Amino acid sequence: MSARVLIVDDERNMRRMLRALLEEDGYAVDEADGGDEGLALLARSEPDVVLLDLVMAPGPNGLSVLERLRAEHPDLPVVMMSGKGTLADAVRATRLGAFQFLEKPLTPEGVLTTVRAAVDLARARAENRALRAGLPATPEIVGDGPAMREVRSLIARVAPTPSRVLIAGESGTGKELVARAIHQYSPRGARPMISVNCAALPRELVESELFGHEKGAFTGAWARREGRFELAHGSTLFLDEIGDLPLDAQAKLLRVLEEGTVQRVGGARSRAVDVRVIAATNRELAREVPAGRFREDLFFRLNVVPIRVPPLRERLDDLPRLVAHLATAAAEKCARPPRSFPDPTLRRLSAHAWPGNVRELANLVERLTIIGGDGPVSPAEVDLTLGPVLHPPAQAPDAPIAHTSLTDALDAYERTLIERAVNAAFGNLAEAARRLDTDRANLYRRMRRLGLSRNDTDA
Repeated sequence: MSARVLIVDDERNMRRMLRALLEEDGYAVDEADGGDEGLALLARSEPDVVLLDLVMAPGPNGLSVLERLRAEHPDLPVVMMSGKGTLADAVRATRLGAFQFLEKPLTPEGVLTTVRAAVDLARARAENRALRAGLPATPEIVGDGPAMREVRSLIARVAPTPSRVLIAGESGTGKELVARAIHQYSPRGARPMISVNCAALPRELVESELFGHEKGAFTGAWARREGRFELAHGSTLFLDEIGDLPLDAQAKLLRVLEEGTVQRVGGARSRAVDVRVIAATNRELAREVPAGRFREDLFFRLNVVPIRVPPLRERLDDLPRLVAHLATAAAEKCARPPRSFPDPTLRRLSAHAWPGNVRELANLVERLTIIGGDGPVSPAEVDLTLGPVLHPPAQAPDAPIAHTSLTDALDAYERTLIERAVNAAFGNLAEAARRLDTDRANLYRRMRRLGLSRNDTDA
């Protein structure tokens, strides 16, 4: 997200010049015509930097506004500007906490250099506040149960360091959110994190994507291209689903981690890169190593600080807060009023096994926001929306097993699942197949085998 700059100056042409300069450099800009308007705007917006003129009329002058800003927003960098100021004014502004004092006429280079430095300071202060708090305040990482408290504590401890991190967890648990939090609260957080999904890379293009290639290195290489390591120089590279990386690419990745250099495909020169690597996987890499599917030396290079993100079924104490957070997000996204989830509905949600974890829960909440009414969500509505994906109550472990055929029991269970899916889809077999995570042809075959009628509303 781009940084926001507030310009407080009573000269309209000066504001227009500064706005054009800063917007061209990628900043979001707000303007205020004088000190009173600037203070009022600050109550509604959250700029990263303020450019404040020293002499303004009518209303308070820059030094008076600066005193108010330091009292109400002590961490906000303020850059003073003046063409009429004296050395005494500059000294007083500095003592009041001004970040810098720029003399008019301003130069583009001076303004941009100062604003960039002020933005870096603002971000560093925000990071330090979060780290001093002990737990990163990343809004997407929701949950105060013991499991998530441990995750957040690990994030706070590892973020300021350059150490590599290996994040493990099932699909949909939020591994990328953890990676982004680590990056955000690290000294590299001012730069964008570079991400790559190793599972989505075509095998023949893995090296090109990671390490880059020179023009003509292979068919289709029409121009030189930087790889993800070079793009992440000075920042963080997030290697998602690292367990899906081919063995030959694993060997080359190991060399880059050991030497700190990359060589583009088709190139002869090595380039030094300063990259912090965070990897994530939904596989048990410790089991993949003895099976020969993952290099042991690479595993130890990546697994400096392991973080396990628990599945949703292991942190159901966080479910109420998660649902409330996701309901608010879905309402904002869909421009609908947020729906509430009473206790009986939350208990119904807790009975689900959540194989898709938080991602599945987010999809459910969004679906209920879109297709439901404006009132509270009922347990029956959850049943209709989730359909047969809801798991039946587990049988007590010491309960006696009835004498029945396993085939008959499985057929009966499958028949119940299909009937519930078809009813929830109001007879639309394509929708029922989607709810069962299968295709319609397979659903037809199973229904025919089980003797279920086909009254397909979309046939």
